[in-house]
Amino acid sequence: MKPQNLTGVSEFLLLGLSDDPDLQPLLFGLFLSIYLVTILGNLLIILAVTSDSHLRIPMYIFLSNLSLTDVSFSTTTIPKMLGSLQKHRKSITYAGCLTQLTFFSLFACLESLLLTVMAICHPLHYLVIMNPRFCGLLVLVSFSISLLTSLLHYLVVSQLTFCAEVGIPHFFCELSQLLNLSCSDTFINNILIYFIGAILGGVPLSGIIYSYTRIISSILRVSSSDGKYKAFSTCGSHLSVVCLFYGTGLGVYLSSTVSSSRRKSAVASVMYTVVTPMLNPFIYSLRNKDIKSALWRIIIRKA
Repeated sequence: MKPQNLTGVSEFLLLGLSDDPDLQPLLFGLFLSIYLVTILGNLLIILAVTSDSHLRIPMYIFLSNLSLTDVSFSTTTIPKMLGSLQKHRKSITYAGCLTQLTFFSLFACLESLLLTVMAICHPLHYLVIMNPRFCGLLVLVSFSISLLTSLLHYLVVSQLTFCAEVGIPHFFCELSQLLNLSCSDTFINNILIYFIGAILGGVPLSGIIYSYTRIISSILRVSSSDGKYKAFSTCGSHLSVVCLFYGTGLGVYLSSTVSSSRRKSAVASVMYTVVTPMLNPFIYSLRNKDIKSALWRIIIRKA
């Protein structure tokens, strides 16, 4: 679908995280390093799961799909930001902005739903209640919901008219920031944002919290102190990433329409758009013995 530009605006300006020219090389090096670690970590997980038949079970199928989503999620925003920092050119075309918004909404929603499915499907009993077909169905449903959400966001923005001010105080085309630049009446759009945020953010987060309360209650019944420590350590790591993603994501998504400090909102967005995709491989998989063994087998075969 070709975007309908109702105002003749040909481009927007992504103002980024800072206007200080002395910080630009530091920010470029930092985000380039994070991006490379994110890509490498997640691709290693995908390689391990797809090349080792022992890992083609529901838990690792979910993890590989989460890794693919993380790679796509990071690639939607970071390369454009790196290009702006390197070339000192902050503009993005109208069509490019809508495209970035659409894919960002798609992968952000998919990340949320995959984290939810991984948590609420009783992780302690994956092999009992899950099978590859049901696992694939859940991934397909998550992708379908995410695709519909992203198309809805696209349609909302494509019908807006924009004023002369085209500077976005962000490092990517974020929905709420675009609504703030619009000359149109955005009351209905803001209501839609809060509704989608509550459904696709609040409901999954509630399901995750409920699931982890069940998991923790099961852990407390374990007699071994070492077993309890390892289980709590793993659950604590998972919950920290979940809270980081949902806490900052929902906070930015729901408050940026009324926030007086939009640049702070952009800084907070770094946590769920950049940091979380980098942490997911280390928290969920790369500390896992099965993943490590699969990677060692690949290395030995290649050697």
